[in-house]
Amino acid sequence: MQLQAAALLRSFSLMQVVVSDQASDLIEESGGRLYVWPKTSRCCRAVTTLATSNDPPRRREFVRVETGEQFELYLDTRLRRLPDELHLDLHRFPRRVEAYWNGCAWVV
Repeated sequence: MQLQAAALLRSFSLMQVVVSDQASDLIEESGGRLYVWPKTSRCCRAVTTLATSNDPPRRREFVRVETGEQFELYLDTRLRRLPDELHLDLHRFPRRVEAYWNGCAWVV
């Protein structure tokens, strides 16, 4: 697993994090940490999106990545590749942070 984490960290330097002020504020209000992992749909497994939480889900390993933001960002070590841009924005109802792969709702 350490090899995967090291590869993820190397490729992270190529990824840009684009975060809205509202999302950054919510992350700070919720403890200052954000965990991001891929989530595959149950119905057909053809669509993968990104899920987020302020607490790490069980049975997943994460690596902290530097963002230059005031919050800590952790990515799932099972991500085989990273987007060019990871967008973080506020979803209003229910109020939560959404992550987008190169601005898309699904991982491509």
